[in-house]
Amino acid sequence: MKKQESRILNFCICTSLIIGAFLLLENCRLDDQVKQVTEKVEKVEELFGFDKSKFHFDTYKLGFNQNLGDILLYEGIAWDSILKLDNISEETFSIRNFRAKKPFTLVREDSCDSPMCIIYEPNKLSYVKYYIKDKVEVDMIEKEFEIVEESATGIIETSLWNAMMDAGLDIDIIDKMEDAMASGVDFWHVEKGDEFKLLFERKYVDGEPVANGEILAASYKDARGEHYAVYYENERYDGFYDLQGNPTKRTFLRAPLKHSRISSRYNLRRFHPIKKRTIPHLGTDYAAPQGTPIFSVADGVVTAASFTRNNGYYVKIRHDNVYQTQYLHMKKFAPGIKKGTRVTQGQVIGQVGKTGLATGPHVCFRFWKNGRQVNHLRENFPPKDPLPENQMDDFIQQRDFLLRKLAKVPFPSQGTVDSIQSIVIAE
Repeated sequence: MKKQESRILNFCICTSLIIGAFLLLENCRLDDQVKQVTEKVEKVEELFGFDKSKFHFDTYKLGFNQNLGDILLYEGIAWDSILKLDNISEETFSIRNFRAKKPFTLVREDSCDSPMCIIYEPNKLSYVKYYIKDKVEVDMIEKEFEIVEESATGIIETSLWNAMMDAGLDIDIIDKMEDAMASGVDFWHVEKGDEFKLLFERKYVDGEPVANGEILAASYKDARGEHYAVYYENERYDGFYDLQGNPTKRTFLRAPLKHSRISSRYNLRRFHPIKKRTIPHLGTDYAAPQGTPIFSVADGVVTAASFTRNNGYYVKIRHDNVYQTQYLHMKKFAPGIKKGTRVTQGQVIGQVGKTGLATGPHVCFRFWKNGRQVNHLRENFPPKDPLPENQMDDFIQQRDFLLRKLAKVPFPSQGTVDSIQSIVIAE
Protein backbone atom coordinates (compact mmCIF):
# COMPACT_ATOMS: atom_id res chain seq x y z
CA MET A 1 0.00 0.00 0.00
CA LYS A 2 2.79 2.38 0.88
CA LYS A 3 4.54 1.67 -2.45
CA GLN A 4 1.29 2.33 -4.32
CA GLU A 5 0.77 5.63 -2.47
CA SER A 6 4.37 6.62 -3.22
CA ARG A 7 3.87 5.93 -6.94
CA ILE A 8 0.67 7.99 -6.96
CA LEU A 9 2.44 10.86 -5.16
CA ASN A 10 5.35 10.79 -7.62
CA PHE A 11 2.90 10.70 -10.54
CA CYS A 12 1.09 13.78 -9.19
CA ILE A 13 4.36 15.64 -8.68
CA CYS A 14 5.53 14.85 -12.22
CA THR A 15 2.18 15.81 -13.65
CA SER A 16 2.28 19.14 -11.77
CA LEU A 17 5.77 19.85 -13.05
CA ILE A 18 4.75 19.09 -16.64
CA ILE A 19 1.65 21.26 -16.38
CA GLY A 20 3.69 24.05 -14.75
CA ALA A 21 6.30 23.91 -17.50
CA PHE A 22 3.56 23.96 -20.14
CA LEU A 23 1.89 26.98 -18.53
CA LEU A 24 5.24 28.75 -18.28
CA LEU A 25 5.94 28.17 -21.97
CA GLU A 26 2.42 29.29 -22.85
CA ASN A 27 2.83 32.48 -20.78
CA CYS A 28 6.13 33.18 -22.49
CA ARG A 29 4.46 32.65 -25.88
CA LEU A 30 1.64 35.03 -24.92
CA ASP A 31 4.14 37.58 -23.64
CA ASP A 32 5.97 37.41 -26.96
CA GLN A 33 2.68 37.95 -28.80
CA VAL A 34 1.82 40.95 -26.60
CA LYS A 35 5.32 42.31 -27.10
CA GLN A 36 5.00 41.92 -30.90
CA VAL A 37 1.61 43.69 -30.87
CA THR A 38 3.07 46.47 -28.69
CA GLU A 39 6.00 46.87 -31.04
CA LYS A 40 3.60 47.14 -33.97
CA VAL A 41 1.60 49.84 -32.15
CA GLU A 42 4.79 51.73 -31.32
CA LYS A 43 5.82 51.70 -34.98
CA VAL A 44 2.65 53.49 -36.14
CA GLU A 45 3.77 56.74 -37.81
CA GLU A 46 1.76 59.80 -36.91
CA LEU A 47 1.58 63.33 -38.25
CA PHE A 48 -0.12 65.94 -36.05
CA GLY A 49 -1.65 63.06 -34.06
CA PHE A 50 -3.16 61.34 -37.13
CA ASP A 51 -2.15 57.85 -38.32
CA LYS A 52 -0.26 58.52 -41.56
CA SER A 53 -1.45 55.21 -43.05
CA LYS A 54 -5.14 56.09 -42.57
CA PHE A 55 -5.28 59.79 -43.48
CA HIS A 56 -4.33 61.87 -46.49
CA PHE A 57 -2.38 65.15 -46.07
CA ASP A 58 -2.15 68.11 -48.46
CA THR A 59 -0.03 71.21 -47.87
CA TYR A 60 -1.14 74.65 -49.06
CA LYS A 61 0.04 78.25 -48.80
CA LEU A 62 -2.12 81.36 -48.84
CA GLY A 63 -1.39 83.95 -51.51
CA PHE A 64 -1.00 87.57 -50.45
CA ASN A 65 -4.53 88.46 -51.58
CA GLN A 66 -6.14 85.15 -50.65
CA ASN A 67 -8.07 84.06 -47.57
CA LEU A 68 -8.65 80.64 -46.05
CA GLY A 69 -12.40 80.81 -46.59
CA ASP A 70 -11.98 80.81 -50.38
CA ILE A 71 -9.91 77.62 -50.23
CA LEU A 72 -12.34 75.87 -47.88
CA LEU A 73 -15.35 76.75 -50.08
CA TYR A 74 -13.50 75.30 -53.07
CA GLU A 75 -12.81 72.17 -50.99
CA GLY A 76 -16.52 71.66 -50.33
CA ILE A 77 -16.83 73.07 -46.80
CA ALA A 78 -20.19 74.74 -46.14
CA TRP A 79 -20.15 78.51 -45.69
CA ASP A 80 -21.91 78.36 -42.31
CA SER A 81 -19.20 75.98 -41.02
CA ILE A 82 -16.52 78.41 -42.18
CA LEU A 83 -18.26 81.30 -40.38
CA LYS A 84 -18.58 79.22 -37.21
CA LEU A 85 -14.87 78.30 -37.38
CA ASP A 86 -14.01 81.97 -37.87
CA ASN A 87 -15.91 82.86 -34.69
CA ILE A 88 -14.72 80.12 -32.36
CA SER A 89 -11.08 80.23 -33.52
CA GLU A 90 -10.63 83.74 -32.07
CA GLU A 91 -10.39 82.29 -28.56
CA THR A 92 -7.45 80.02 -29.49
CA PHE A 93 -5.77 81.21 -32.69
CA SER A 94 -7.87 83.00 -35.29
CA ILE A 95 -7.87 81.66 -38.84
CA ARG A 96 -7.57 85.31 -39.86
CA ASN A 97 -4.01 85.22 -38.51
CA PHE A 98 -2.80 82.73 -41.13
CA ARG A 99 0.19 84.37 -42.83
CA ALA A 100 0.67 84.45 -46.57
CA LYS A 101 3.26 81.96 -47.85
CA LYS A 102 3.30 80.12 -44.50
CA PRO A 103 2.20 76.49 -45.08
CA PHE A 104 -0.86 74.84 -43.56
CA THR A 105 -2.11 71.27 -43.94
CA LEU A 106 -5.52 69.85 -44.88
CA VAL A 107 -6.23 66.41 -43.40
CA ARG A 108 -8.62 64.07 -45.26
CA GLU A 109 -9.93 60.62 -44.45
CA ASP A 110 -9.63 59.86 -48.16
CA SER A 111 -7.81 61.66 -50.94
CA CYS A 112 -11.14 62.39 -52.65
CA ASP A 113 -12.95 63.61 -49.51
CA SER A 114 -13.32 67.20 -48.37
CA PRO A 115 -10.94 68.04 -45.49
CA MET A 116 -11.99 67.12 -41.97
CA CYS A 117 -9.21 69.09 -40.21
CA ILE A 118 -6.87 72.01 -40.88
CA ILE A 119 -3.42 72.14 -39.25
CA TYR A 120 -1.54 75.41 -38.78
CA GLU A 121 1.76 75.90 -36.94
CA PRO A 122 1.97 79.46 -35.56
CA ASN A 123 5.44 78.63 -34.21
CA LYS A 124 7.81 75.70 -33.91
CA LEU A 125 6.59 74.73 -30.45
CA SER A 126 2.88 74.31 -31.15
CA TYR A 127 0.24 73.63 -33.78
CA VAL A 128 -3.51 74.24 -34.02
CA LYS A 129 -6.08 71.66 -35.15
CA TYR A 130 -9.22 73.15 -36.72
CA TYR A 131 -11.89 70.46 -37.08
CA ILE A 132 -14.28 71.49 -39.86
CA LYS A 133 -16.29 68.53 -41.18
CA ASP A 134 -18.52 66.62 -38.75
CA LYS A 135 -17.78 69.01 -35.91
CA VAL A 136 -16.37 72.53 -35.70
CA GLU A 137 -13.86 72.99 -32.90
CA VAL A 138 -10.31 74.17 -32.31
CA ASP A 139 -7.49 72.59 -30.29
CA MET A 140 -4.07 74.12 -29.56
CA ILE A 141 -1.44 71.40 -29.19
CA GLU A 142 1.90 72.05 -27.50
CA LYS A 143 4.70 69.95 -28.98
CA GLU A 144 6.90 67.88 -26.70
CA PHE A 145 10.36 69.43 -26.47
CA GLU A 146 13.67 68.76 -24.79
CA ILE A 147 15.66 71.49 -23.05
CA VAL A 148 19.42 71.23 -23.59
CA GLU A 149 22.02 73.38 -21.84
CA GLU A 150 24.58 74.70 -24.32
CA SER A 151 27.50 77.08 -24.29
CA ALA A 152 29.03 79.63 -26.61
CA THR A 153 32.30 81.57 -26.52
CA GLY A 154 33.89 84.24 -28.65
CA ILE A 155 36.39 87.07 -29.09
CA ILE A 156 35.30 90.61 -29.96
CA GLU A 157 36.55 91.97 -33.27
CA THR A 158 34.19 94.92 -33.74
CA SER A 159 31.17 94.50 -31.44
CA LEU A 160 29.44 91.97 -29.22
CA TRP A 161 26.56 91.93 -31.68
CA ASN A 162 28.79 90.88 -34.61
CA ALA A 163 30.71 88.33 -32.54
CA MET A 164 27.55 86.63 -31.31
CA MET A 165 25.92 86.72 -34.74
CA ASP A 166 29.04 85.03 -36.14
CA ALA A 167 28.49 82.35 -33.49
CA GLY A 168 25.08 81.59 -34.96
CA LEU A 169 23.32 82.90 -31.86
CA ASP A 170 19.85 84.39 -32.25
CA ILE A 171 18.90 88.00 -31.57
CA ASP A 172 17.00 87.12 -28.40
CA ILE A 173 20.14 85.54 -26.89
CA ILE A 174 22.17 88.63 -27.83
CA ASP A 175 19.55 90.85 -26.16
CA LYS A 176 19.66 88.73 -23.02
CA MET A 177 23.46 88.77 -22.98
CA GLU A 178 23.41 92.58 -23.03
CA ASP A 179 20.84 92.58 -20.22
CA ALA A 180 22.88 90.06 -18.22
CA MET A 181 26.09 92.11 -18.37
CA ALA A 182 24.49 95.56 -18.28
CA SER A 183 26.00 96.71 -14.98
CA GLY A 184 29.55 95.50 -15.61
CA VAL A 185 30.15 96.15 -19.30
CA ASP A 186 29.67 99.26 -21.45
CA PHE A 187 28.80 97.69 -24.80
CA TRP A 188 29.17 101.05 -26.55
CA HIS A 189 32.91 100.97 -25.81
CA VAL A 190 34.03 97.34 -26.17
CA GLU A 191 37.61 96.67 -27.23
CA LYS A 192 38.99 94.27 -29.79
CA GLY A 193 40.21 91.17 -27.97
CA ASP A 194 37.52 91.21 -25.28
CA GLU A 195 36.10 87.72 -24.70
CA PHE A 196 32.80 86.26 -23.60
CA LYS A 197 31.35 82.90 -22.67
CA LEU A 198 27.85 81.92 -21.65
CA LEU A 199 25.57 79.04 -20.76
CA PHE A 200 22.06 79.10 -22.18
CA GLU A 201 19.07 76.85 -22.73
CA ARG A 202 17.87 75.73 -26.14
CA LYS A 203 14.66 73.84 -26.89
CA TYR A 204 14.66 70.89 -29.31
CA VAL A 205 11.74 69.16 -31.04
CA ASP A 206 12.58 65.84 -32.71
CA GLY A 207 16.26 66.65 -32.48
CA GLU A 208 15.96 70.06 -34.17
CA PRO A 209 16.56 73.35 -32.32
CA VAL A 210 13.35 75.40 -32.36
CA ALA A 211 13.64 78.07 -29.65
CA ASN A 212 16.00 79.57 -27.11
CA GLY A 213 15.40 79.61 -23.40
CA GLU A 214 17.09 81.74 -20.75
CA ILE A 215 20.77 82.57 -20.39
CA LEU A 216 21.84 80.80 -17.20
CA ALA A 217 25.29 82.30 -16.61
CA ALA A 218 27.65 84.58 -18.51
CA SER A 219 31.13 86.01 -18.22
CA TYR A 220 32.76 88.89 -20.10
CA LYS A 221 36.52 89.50 -19.89
CA ASP A 222 38.07 92.86 -20.79
CA ALA A 223 41.04 94.97 -19.69
CA ARG A 224 39.40 95.58 -16.29
CA GLY A 225 38.97 91.88 -15.52
CA GLU A 226 36.22 89.30 -15.66
CA HIS A 227 32.57 90.26 -15.15
CA TYR A 228 29.91 87.69 -14.20
CA ALA A 229 26.14 87.44 -14.28
CA VAL A 230 23.88 84.57 -13.27
CA TYR A 231 20.16 84.01 -13.72
CA TYR A 232 18.21 83.59 -10.49
CA GLU A 233 14.54 82.70 -10.22
CA ASN A 234 12.15 81.71 -7.46
CA GLU A 235 8.49 82.39 -6.73
CA ARG A 236 9.14 86.12 -6.14
CA TYR A 237 12.25 87.13 -8.08
CA ASP A 238 13.63 86.49 -11.54
CA GLY A 239 16.37 88.15 -13.53
CA PHE A 240 20.13 88.56 -13.89
CA TYR A 241 22.29 89.29 -10.85
CA ASP A 242 25.97 89.86 -10.23
CA LEU A 243 27.89 87.65 -7.82
CA GLN A 244 26.80 89.75 -4.81
CA GLY A 245 23.09 89.46 -5.60
CA ASN A 246 22.72 92.93 -7.16
CA PRO A 247 20.49 93.20 -10.26
CA THR A 248 22.62 93.70 -13.37
CA LYS A 249 20.13 96.25 -14.70
CA ARG A 250 20.58 99.78 -13.45
CA THR A 251 17.72 102.09 -12.59
CA PHE A 252 18.14 103.50 -16.15
CA LEU A 253 19.02 101.69 -19.37
CA ARG A 254 21.99 103.16 -21.22
CA ALA A 255 20.06 103.48 -24.50
CA PRO A 256 16.40 103.51 -25.58
CA LEU A 257 16.80 100.87 -28.30
CA LYS A 258 18.84 97.77 -29.12
CA HIS A 259 21.54 97.23 -31.72
CA SER A 260 21.76 100.83 -32.88
CA ARG A 261 24.66 103.22 -33.32
CA ILE A 262 25.18 106.73 -31.98
CA SER A 263 24.97 109.04 -34.98
CA SER A 264 25.23 112.32 -33.05
CA ARG A 265 26.27 112.94 -29.45
CA TYR A 266 25.32 115.55 -26.86
CA ASN A 267 27.18 118.63 -28.11
CA LEU A 268 26.79 122.26 -27.04
CA ARG A 269 28.48 123.46 -30.27
CA ARG A 270 26.88 121.23 -32.85
CA PHE A 271 26.36 122.55 -36.42
CA HIS A 272 22.71 121.80 -37.29
CA PRO A 273 22.53 119.84 -40.61
CA ILE A 274 19.17 121.36 -41.64
CA LYS A 275 19.24 124.89 -40.18
CA LYS A 276 22.91 125.31 -41.22
CA ARG A 277 24.03 127.09 -38.07
CA THR A 278 25.52 126.23 -34.69
CA ILE A 279 22.79 125.08 -32.32
CA PRO A 280 23.47 123.10 -29.12
CA HIS A 281 22.45 119.46 -29.48
CA LEU A 282 21.06 118.59 -26.07
CA GLY A 283 20.39 114.94 -26.80
CA THR A 284 21.98 111.77 -28.18
CA ASP A 285 20.90 110.50 -31.59
CA TYR A 286 20.62 106.73 -32.12
CA ALA A 287 20.32 105.74 -35.79
CA ALA A 288 18.27 102.65 -36.58
CA PRO A 289 15.91 101.41 -39.33
CA GLN A 290 12.38 102.76 -39.38
CA GLY A 291 10.07 100.70 -37.23
CA THR A 292 12.75 99.68 -34.71
CA PRO A 293 11.13 99.46 -31.25
CA ILE A 294 11.93 102.29 -28.82
CA PHE A 295 11.97 101.44 -25.09
CA SER A 296 11.39 103.48 -21.98
CA VAL A 297 14.75 103.55 -20.19
CA ALA A 298 13.12 103.40 -16.73
CA ASP A 299 9.81 103.12 -14.91
CA GLY A 300 7.70 106.25 -15.08
CA VAL A 301 4.56 108.08 -16.24
CA VAL A 302 4.03 109.53 -19.72
CA THR A 303 3.63 113.30 -19.48
CA ALA A 304 3.33 113.91 -23.24
CA ALA A 305 2.71 111.85 -26.39
CA SER A 306 2.31 114.48 -29.07
CA PHE A 307 3.56 116.05 -32.32
CA THR A 308 5.41 119.29 -33.08
CA ARG A 309 6.98 120.58 -36.29
CA ASN A 310 10.55 120.20 -34.97
CA ASN A 311 10.23 117.11 -32.76
CA GLY A 312 7.84 115.13 -34.93
CA TYR A 313 6.02 112.47 -32.94
CA TYR A 314 7.55 112.32 -29.47
CA VAL A 315 7.02 110.89 -26.00
CA LYS A 316 8.13 112.45 -22.72
CA ILE A 317 8.26 110.49 -19.46
CA ARG A 318 8.67 111.60 -15.83
CA HIS A 319 10.54 108.95 -13.83
CA ASP A 320 10.68 110.63 -10.42
CA ASN A 321 11.21 114.08 -8.94
CA VAL A 322 14.70 114.26 -10.47
CA TYR A 323 14.71 112.58 -13.88
CA GLN A 324 12.71 112.93 -17.12
CA THR A 325 13.37 111.53 -20.61
CA GLN A 326 12.14 112.42 -24.09
CA TYR A 327 12.13 110.41 -27.36
CA LEU A 328 11.84 112.40 -30.62
CA HIS A 329 11.12 111.79 -34.35
CA MET A 330 9.03 108.65 -33.84
CA LYS A 331 7.22 106.96 -36.69
CA LYS A 332 4.30 106.21 -34.34
CA PHE A 333 3.46 105.52 -30.71
CA ALA A 334 3.03 102.03 -29.29
CA PRO A 335 -0.58 101.00 -28.53
CA GLY A 336 -1.85 102.53 -25.30
CA ILE A 337 0.89 105.16 -25.02
CA LYS A 338 -0.73 108.49 -24.11
CA LYS A 339 -0.51 111.14 -21.42
CA GLY A 340 -0.93 109.55 -18.00
CA THR A 341 0.11 106.02 -19.07
CA ARG A 342 2.37 104.28 -16.54
CA VAL A 343 5.30 102.50 -18.22
CA THR A 344 8.00 100.12 -17.01
CA GLN A 345 11.67 99.87 -17.85
CA GLY A 346 12.15 98.21 -21.23
CA GLN A 347 8.52 98.67 -22.30
CA VAL A 348 8.05 99.57 -25.99
CA ILE A 349 6.67 103.10 -26.29
CA GLY A 350 7.02 103.69 -30.04
CA GLN A 351 8.94 103.08 -33.25
CA VAL A 352 11.92 104.79 -34.86
CA GLY A 353 10.94 107.23 -37.60
CA LYS A 354 12.09 110.46 -39.20
CA THR A 355 9.23 112.85 -38.43
CA GLY A 356 9.91 116.51 -37.66
CA LEU A 357 13.34 117.97 -38.44
CA ALA A 358 15.20 114.76 -39.18
CA THR A 359 17.49 113.85 -42.07
CA GLY A 360 17.06 110.10 -41.58
CA PRO A 361 15.47 107.51 -39.32
CA HIS A 362 16.69 107.85 -35.74
CA VAL A 363 15.55 108.66 -32.22
CA CYS A 364 16.86 111.77 -30.50
CA PHE A 365 17.04 110.81 -26.84
CA ARG A 366 16.96 113.67 -24.32
CA PHE A 367 17.60 113.38 -20.61
CA TRP A 368 16.59 115.85 -17.88
CA LYS A 369 18.10 115.98 -14.40
CA ASN A 370 16.54 118.47 -11.97
CA GLY A 371 14.93 120.31 -14.88
CA ARG A 372 18.15 120.67 -16.94
CA GLN A 373 19.10 118.63 -20.02
CA VAL A 374 22.33 116.67 -19.45
CA ASN A 375 24.47 114.07 -21.23
CA HIS A 376 23.04 110.79 -19.94
CA LEU A 377 26.15 108.85 -21.01
CA ARG A 378 28.11 110.64 -18.27
CA GLU A 379 25.61 109.82 -15.55
CA ASN A 380 26.50 107.08 -13.05
CA PHE A 381 23.13 105.47 -12.45
CA PRO A 382 22.73 103.47 -9.23
CA PRO A 383 21.79 99.78 -9.43
CA LYS A 384 18.35 98.56 -8.49
CA ASP A 385 17.75 97.17 -5.00
CA PRO A 386 19.74 93.99 -4.23
CA LEU A 387 18.14 90.72 -3.21
CA PRO A 388 16.96 90.78 0.43
CA GLU A 389 18.95 88.90 3.04
CA ASN A 390 16.38 86.11 3.34
CA GLN A 391 16.98 85.21 -0.33
CA MET A 392 20.77 85.16 -0.25
CA ASP A 393 21.36 81.57 0.89
CA ASP A 394 19.22 80.21 -1.92
CA PHE A 395 20.81 82.63 -4.41
CA ILE A 396 24.35 81.63 -3.41
CA GLN A 397 23.50 77.96 -3.82
CA GLN A 398 22.15 78.51 -7.35
CA ARG A 399 24.97 80.93 -8.21
CA ASP A 400 27.73 78.49 -7.22
CA PHE A 401 26.06 75.62 -9.08
CA LEU A 402 25.99 77.67 -12.31
CA LEU A 403 29.52 79.02 -11.86
CA ARG A 404 30.87 75.48 -11.56
CA LYS A 405 29.31 74.71 -14.94
CA LEU A 406 30.55 77.94 -16.48
CA ALA A 407 34.10 77.21 -15.27
CA LYS A 408 34.15 74.14 -17.52
CA VAL A 409 33.77 76.38 -20.58
CA PRO A 410 37.15 77.86 -21.64
CA PHE A 411 37.66 81.28 -23.13
CA PRO A 412 39.02 81.17 -26.72
CA SER A 413 42.36 82.65 -25.57
CA GLN A 414 42.94 79.65 -23.33
CA GLY A 415 43.86 77.69 -26.42
CA THR A 416 41.32 74.89 -26.21
CA VAL A 417 38.72 76.58 -28.41
CA ASP A 418 39.70 77.87 -31.85
CA SER A 419 36.55 79.85 -32.59
CA ILE A 420 33.04 80.51 -31.43
CA GLN A 421 31.13 77.28 -31.02
CA SER A 422 28.28 75.70 -29.09
CA ILE A 423 28.68 72.56 -27.02
CA VAL A 424 26.39 70.54 -24.80
CA ILE A 425 27.22 70.90 -21.10
CA ALA A 426 27.16 67.63 -19.15
CA GLU A 427 25.84 67.64 -15.60
